[in-house]
Amino acid sequence: MYLPYEIPDAQVLITVKTYPLPSNKYNELVCTAGLLPDGKWIRLYPVPFRDLPYDSQYGKYYWVTLDLIRNTRDFRPESYRPKQGVDSICIGERIDTKDGWAKRKDYVFKEVFTSMEELIKLARGDTCKSLGTLKPRDIIDFVIEPTERVWPEKWQEQLLQYNLFDLDAKGEGKLRKVIPKLPYKYSYKFLSEGDRNPRQLIIEDWELGMLYWNSLRQSKGDEKEANRLVRKKYFDEFLSKHDVYLFLGTTQQYHARRAPNPFIIVGVFYPLKPKKPPQAYQPPLFET
Repeated sequence: MYLPYEIPDAQVLITVKTYPLPSNKYNELVCTAGLLPDGKWIRLYPVPFRDLPYDSQYGKYYWVTLDLIRNTRDFRPESYRPKQGVDSICIGERIDTKDGWAKRKDYVFKEVFTSMEELIKLARGDTCKSLGTLKPRDIIDFVIEPTERVWPEKWQEQLLQYNLFDLDAKGEGKLRKVIPKLPYKYSYKFLSEGDRNPRQLIIEDWELGMLYWNSLRQSKGDEKEANRLVRKKYFDEFLSKHDVYLFLGTTQQYHARRAPNPFIIVGVFYPLKPKKPPQAYQPPLFET
């Protein structure tokens, strides 16, 4: 067994938050995942993030404490849900980067893969591994592609309905505000150890989604400029200044169907590249 059926007072270092998806039961669902103190991955799902009280909304690299129980609707061994509901989540310390990412690395680097094929084999095997950290051999490109601009109609209708808990100050029903859908999809094209041909995996990271909307506001609605800023961050800056690792997770649907590659990129870990020490001055052999 990967982990016990129940984990009381589980401490999880949040490293992954995906872009929210509409839900007919909740406002939106956010897939969050993180690391236990021993470095094992764990997925927290479902978490209706915007339904959490403000002081219980956590960001990346916060420690959270809660009672967990296996999510029996999900065959993936890392999948757990809050036993007492989302209100029971206790937010702890945030690990910052003032130490050059050293504390974050202590947890993230407990298990790092260099081969995508090895991860896929583990996902297809008895372990059904569905979360992992990959160090790509080479990131070749950052791909931006247009996609549908609105959520499917049936999702919009469900979200726009109000219920007894969606009341305004006068006690009257109010419409839910639907989180906007990203009009573009973003992917990394990369090589891992043993690859002859590049792989392309979509990135479904909350951080990237927020970067697009912030860039769109900064560029006064110019989508081309917004995407230029996104690419500048995730490709130009990351590759020149940062040491990039990819947090990978499977989608339940494609993992169950044993797709050739059930993984997507659910987060990016990007500590700064270590600075090269200055070279000592060496005088010429012959003075002129």
